[in-house]
Amino acid sequence: MLQIYNSLTGAKEEFKPLIEGKVGMYVCGMTVYDYCHIGHARVMVAFDVITRYLRQQGYDVNYIRNITDVDDKIFNRANENGEPYTELTDRFINAMHEDERALSVLPPNSEPRATEHIDNILNMVQTLIDKGFAYPASNGDVYYRIDKFEGYGKLSNRNIEEMRAGARVEVDENKENPMDFVLWKGAKTGEAAWDSPWGPGRPGWHIECSAMSTCCLGNTFDIHGGGPDLKFPHHENEIAQSEAATGEKYVNTWMHAGAVRVDNEKMSKSLGNFFTIREVLEKYNPEVVRYFLISSHYRSAINYSEESLKQAQQALERFYNTLRNAQPSNESVPVVESNTEFRIRFETAMNDDFNTPEALAVLFDLAREINRGGTSTPAQVELLKELGETLGILQQEPEAFLQGGDTGEISAEQIEQLIIDRKNARSDKDWARADEIRDLLIEKGVVLDDGREGTTWRRQSS
Repeated sequence: MLQIYNSLTGAKEEFKPLIEGKVGMYVCGMTVYDYCHIGHARVMVAFDVITRYLRQQGYDVNYIRNITDVDDKIFNRANENGEPYTELTDRFINAMHEDERALSVLPPNSEPRATEHIDNILNMVQTLIDKGFAYPASNGDVYYRIDKFEGYGKLSNRNIEEMRAGARVEVDENKENPMDFVLWKGAKTGEAAWDSPWGPGRPGWHIECSAMSTCCLGNTFDIHGGGPDLKFPHHENEIAQSEAATGEKYVNTWMHAGAVRVDNEKMSKSLGNFFTIREVLEKYNPEVVRYFLISSHYRSAINYSEESLKQAQQALERFYNTLRNAQPSNESVPVVESNTEFRIRFETAMNDDFNTPEALAVLFDLAREINRGGTSTPAQVELLKELGETLGILQQEPEAFLQGGDTGEISAEQIEQLIIDRKNARSDKDWARADEIRDLLIEKGVVLDDGREGTTWRRQSS
């Protein structure tokens, strides 16, 4: 029985989709004006694992993740670069997809762009005006009346009166209430604009997701996810807009991934501890980064540090050494009783709000069982790879992972030749030369493993 923590209720709840066997899930995607950072990677990977597991359990998942391709930051960056905003967004969408592929993040079923849903956005804004939840202002903007929506603040557990009392909001004579938020922005010089009943302009950020999610998944759907910073005001405003417009419950289960901290500090450009995904991947194998991201529960804050990445590297080395050292079998893989225990334990962990740290612990226990050897090993090896695939790991050839990556010190061809030289030295009983070669390889970050089948090697984690 799958239990998911619902941010709206603050409790784990049994997951019951609206339509048996089907799941509609919407996750807020990127605003494409720059390269994705490691915080984006956390959300990408978290909901990729969730999608993989739901599908592995037999659900037909319709995973929607939007792209915000119209925004102040986009227009400002395009103007700084002196390029059309569409060229900027296309470039960073392509870069985002490259980052996702590197991290083994499967593509969503659909990736709607805000600019493709202008008509849906206009219709929703007009509906809100007609129902009295929104009002056009003289400056060409349209605002949402938060006082009109009963229950505003229910996702973030905020009280409107307390928010109003403590708000530091600049006085805007166009707003009835300083906390009202914009649904439609009047056109500004040098920015893209679309015609509307209230004059040329463009959508506000919050209304984009309401329009795209309900268009793709219906007025009510199963899961809405995103990063930790989106709960307020973005997701709070989505609820207010959507439920006011449709008169129906917007989302059954809200899910929020935890923040990424860097050396126990909040990640920010001002602190100089801000890393894009591609900057991280210049130093680390993508699978190491993915393992690091799933080694903590998706809801918890995760600390990015050299030590954390080193631990992830070492953990994967243990798994891939297990896979490399397991005896190959040309026979059909039997179903063995012990596999049932590991599978049940794995699913029990994942059914507990997608507890990936506990699921990884099960994989370690399975790897230890494989290392003991025995007749069940081939089936257990297949199970280890199968369960690993659900988490998006352990899909490489062991040699490719263990020997991959050019340290700049020594190539694979040079390593293989030195291993031959060492073998010859040992045959000649030139132990000093054999030890010299081993020490040289260790100095270059290469570890030799002597076994009955010969000598294998791997690059040592830095």
